[in-house]
Amino acid sequence: MASAAAALAARARREIQHQFFAADAVRPDRAIAFAPANGYEERQLARLRDQGVIHEETSGRCWLDLPAYDIALRARHQRVRLALIAVAVALAVVVVFGGAMATTVIAH
Repeated sequence: MASAAAALAARARREIQHQFFAADAVRPDRAIAFAPANGYEERQLARLRDQGVIHEETSGRCWLDLPAYDIALRARHQRVRLALIAVAVALAVVVVFGGAMATTVIAH
């Protein structure tokens, strides 16, 4: 179930990004009115605001800060990379110790 929620969150994030990029809303003078389509988009928009990626002008219009977006994207990729390395190491440990234990059990 967690992977389904993660997939929905990722899709919401992509939809938000797409709307800002499609409208070229990457500067304050190109801000757009944006209303989240669902709860996932609402949470992702709040997260992007907290990260400084999305800025809201006093008029209620929003824009995407490209340098902050790039930093957030690199940080997310780094977290995913580290998680994948941890999984690979855990699998290697299971294979090595699992093989050693199987050899020990067979020898006795």
